[in-house]
Amino acid sequence: MTVDKSSDRVRRMFGEIAGRYDLLNRVLSLGMDRRWRRRTARLVPPEGNSPILDLCTGTADLALAYWRARGGRTPVVGADFCHPMLVLGRDKLRRAGAEGQVRLVEADAQQLPFPNDCFQIVSVAFGLRNVSDTDRGLREMVRVCRPGGRVAVLEFSMPRAGPLRAVYRWYFHRVLPRVGQSLARNRQSAYNYLPASVGEFPRDEALAERMRDAGLHDVRFHRFTFAVATLHVGVK
Repeated sequence: MTVDKSSDRVRRMFGEIAGRYDLLNRVLSLGMDRRWRRRTARLVPPEGNSPILDLCTGTADLALAYWRARGGRTPVVGADFCHPMLVLGRDKLRRAGAEGQVRLVEADAQQLPFPNDCFQIVSVAFGLRNVSDTDRGLREMVRVCRPGGRVAVLEFSMPRAGPLRAVYRWYFHRVLPRVGQSLARNRQSAYNYLPASVGEFPRDEALAERMRDAGLHDVRFHRFTFAVATLHVGVK
């Protein structure tokens, strides 16, 4: 069964859960999502003062991880097409003292309002699978990345084999949707959508090949926490 990833549905769904999005992420990942973002900023570190773009930024967690990685010396832009998420993200920037150094922009990942070749890093964390056309989203990420820059995609994945895979599949498909939905209480069934969208999304070599087709080379992937999440990185 194909997951409905139409732009209007995804925007409404995340708008409905925006107020509890951070809490849900922490509870359902046991706090690992923040660790994965910090590790992304370490494995794909910024260099110099060229700007960084974090796509599908949500409430700006990865954008802030990059801002902190350079001690606020590198400008960071976060883009998302869900306005309620950006409202919360701006509050978070003010509390962190990053207002004016991290800029949030309301924009669709499939049609970015940025010129070609302008960002040293273009990142996305747990968002590319929600873009209705994955390949178009990747091409836009590559377009706005400067030559020699890097595109980083952090996404949920699945342990490869053994008892952990079976336990995690049970948790992901049985426990996570019920706990998430009880906390979120949204009409769009966001946490039933989550395991379905993860199951449909290409991973490991399949996603690496899509990134190469979009114009990247030297594509590598790093598995986090027994392959519960995977970071793909390619060079333009």
